[in-house]
Amino acid sequence: MSQNNRVALRVWGDFACFTRPEMKVERVSYPVMTPSAARGIFEAVFWEPEMYYLIDTIHVVKRGAWFSTRRNEVNSVVSMANIKQWMKSPEKSKPIQAGAGVDGMTQRNMLALRDVEYLITAEVRLTEIADRSSCNIAKYLDQVKRRTSSGKCFHRPYLGVREFDAFFEFIDDAQETFDKSHAVPIHYEPLGLMLYDVFDYRLFEKGFRWLDEEQLEATRLKFEQSLAGLKKGEITKRRKEYQADANRLFIGEKIKPQPSFFQAEIKDNVLHCHPDDVSVIIQNDAEDLDSCC
Repeated sequence: MSQNNRVALRVWGDFACFTRPEMKVERVSYPVMTPSAARGIFEAVFWEPEMYYLIDTIHVVKRGAWFSTRRNEVNSVVSMANIKQWMKSPEKSKPIQAGAGVDGMTQRNMLALRDVEYLITAEVRLTEIADRSSCNIAKYLDQVKRRTSSGKCFHRPYLGVREFDAFFEFIDDAQETFDKSHAVPIHYEPLGLMLYDVFDYRLFEKGFRWLDEEQLEATRLKFEQSLAGLKKGEITKRRKEYQADANRLFIGEKIKPQPSFFQAEIKDNVLHCHPDDVSVIIQNDAEDLDSCC
């Protein structure tokens, strides 16, 4: 891990809920921020397909106080068929309603945190599709610094759930900033099995980007040129295969959700979570989790 490729943020907010995945119905938060939530904050500020973040450390300045609340939620979700119908005929679509007395509404409890503050550091790395000379770590580090220093973001960062928005600012050194804070000391606290990420972090290196219209046209012309000299039957066959191949629309690799976990512990207010420092267990099947508990 390169020390020169790290960026750090101070994040804080009034409320936070880093949901434990083993709770199927009610939302129950982890006691501190998870690495996937920290990654989401960095990506909300700045992200490009040619780079990705690996969370290094999470300093706990304010761990927050527990509180519970009850809120109205819905039992159903919007399907792709409903979305397509709305796009064609908005007047025929019926929205999903949430509130007292409506069908499909339910009340659920949430155990969350109040008044939290963290210092998070992340390592910036390049993906395999960073094949241009303009793709370099220094440029991305500068982008993160400039955007966070001026309060810019692509969408508002949040602390676990979208309704709990996060405030953020750039810091040069997390440890130095922590030493100047008035954090309550946490010498050692084991947290047990914690969600590392909802995706396999090893696949982030592949990168992913949809091709634009110009790139798609260039790909099509290259394919048409490859058909020169072939028989009519073979040309028809290859064109059908080309049209059916969805992979031609993008470069990189689509990542499917695949949760990963690690044994988390806080030492001197620091949660170390870089994959080089902790053992991350990818949930390929139930046996993976059984073996690590």
